[in-house]
Amino acid sequence: MSFKLTNLPYDFNALEPYIDAQTMEIHHDKHHGGYTKKLNAALEKEGVNNNNIEDILSNVSKYSVGVRNNGGGYYNHNLFWEIMSPNGGGEPTDEIGKAIKETFGSFDAFKDEFAQAAAGRFGSGWAWLVKDNGKLKIGSTPNQDNPLMDISEFKGQPILGLDVWEHAYYLKYQNRRPEYIDAFFNVINWDKVNELYKA
Repeated sequence: MSFKLTNLPYDFNALEPYIDAQTMEIHHDKHHGGYTKKLNAALEKEGVNNNNIEDILSNVSKYSVGVRNNGGGYYNHNLFWEIMSPNGGGEPTDEIGKAIKETFGSFDAFKDEFAQAAAGRFGSGWAWLVKDNGKLKIGSTPNQDNPLMDISEFKGQPILGLDVWEHAYYLKYQNRRPEYIDAFFNVINWDKVNELYKA
């Protein structure tokens, strides 16, 4: 019943110059790989026989801190790799583009609010665009928490997430988190975000 580390849907260097190959390799193989391994160990130790990660996260208050941290890390990174692409960036069209304009007024206003959520997260965490009762919302969570968790103050179905842990950007951007956030907009896979929005 164990969870598996998924392969990246592109090469380590595919997102350059925005996200460097060395960061991608360490981030995927070591960090995401570590969360996957530790999640499996924590679930086995607690006798949890459930391979639905969303179900585990939505009831995460019933489990240990190990399941919370590593389950979040496993899910968050699975989403993160999918919502980036070497052919990403630009302004979204389709339904998600319309929904962003309706909710935030303009794509630039959305970018500003999302960037503020990412830059303003103290310490480690994630910035999110979620769908909640059909509406779009922007927020952030600490550490590897996410909006699916029953313990999270910010809730919804994640459709876009940005990792603002230092391991996601420090090799290239050092302490310049706003530059990393700005670069992220060049690799967003809006086709995938749109698919998640419509799901």
